[in-house]
Amino acid sequence: MKKYLKNAFVIGFFCLLSINSHSQWTKGKGKGYYKLSFWYLESDEHYTDTGETDPNVTRGQYNFNFYGAYGISDKIDAIVYFPFFSGTYENDVISGTTGETISSGERFNSIGDLELTMQLKLLKTKSLALSGSLVLGVPTGNRNGGSDGSFQTGDGEFNQLLRVNLGVPFKLFNTNFYSKTYVGFNNRTEGFSDEFRTGLELGGNIFNKKVWLIARSNIVQSMQNGSLNAQNSQGSIFANNIEYTSIGGEIAYYITKKLGVSFNFTGLISGKIIYTEPSISGGIFLDIK
Repeated sequence: MKKYLKNAFVIGFFCLLSINSHSQWTKGKGKGYYKLSFWYLESDEHYTDTGETDPNVTRGQYNFNFYGAYGISDKIDAIVYFPFFSGTYENDVISGTTGETISSGERFNSIGDLELTMQLKLLKTKSLALSGSLVLGVPTGNRNGGSDGSFQTGDGEFNQLLRVNLGVPFKLFNTNFYSKTYVGFNNRTEGFSDEFRTGLELGGNIFNKKVWLIARSNIVQSMQNGSLNAQNSQGSIFANNIEYTSIGGEIAYYITKKLGVSFNFTGLISGKIIYTEPSISGGIFLDIK
C-alpha cells in the first residue's frame, strides 16, 4: 500500500503542470511568449481513491521548466513545455519514540515529460476568440526512478489531448479583462484511462498595464476505461484514474514592455489519488508582441 501511495501521488501532481495559460488567442506570425520557471510541491497528506484524506511519508516534487509559444503564421502557433530538470525526494522517517531512523530518505533527478502543442485559430472577432489545440505528451521522463521504481519524473505513456478553447475580452471600470474556457479529451496509452478536462481563467491588467492578476480553475475527470490494474511490474500503481478540481492564482509583473516575472499558487478543492498540498511556481518571461 505504501508503494501504491508513493508512486501514484508523486506522478499525479504532474497533471497540474499543464495549468499554464491555455492561449485562446494565437500569437501572430513571428510573435511569441517564452518563460523559464521553477515549480515545487511537498506534501505529507493525500486524497485516496475515494476522495478521503490520509497521511503519507513526506514527499516532494520540483522541476525547472521551459515554456515557449511561437506564431508560425497568423493562424497557427507552436507551443512547447519541457521540464529539463526534474526531481522527486522522500524525507527520512524518524521514530517519535526513540529518535531512530525507521527508513532512509531518497532523491532522484532526471528530465520530465515533454509536451508539444499545435494551436489553430478558428475564429477571431473583437468580442471573442475560438481556437483548437492538439497537445502531445511525449514520455521523455523516467517512470522507474529510485531504488523501488517509485521516484518517477514521467508517466511512460504517449497521450494526445484534443482541446477547444474560447476567449472573451472585456472592460470593467475602464480596465482590460479577459475570460477563457476550454474543454478537452485526453487519450492515454499504455493501459491508462482516458480523461475529460475543462477549465476557466479570468485575468485583469492593472497599474498602467504593468501587472496581470489571473485566477484559474481546472478539472480532470477519469473515464475509468483503462486496463492498468493496481500494480505494475514494480508492485505499485502508476497514477491511473487521477481526478482533481484545482483553483489557483498568478501575478505577472512587466519590468519592461517585453520582460517580466511571475508567481503562481495552485491548490486543490477535491481530488482522488493525488497530493492535498498546494504547489508554487515562479519564473521570468519574455513577451514578444
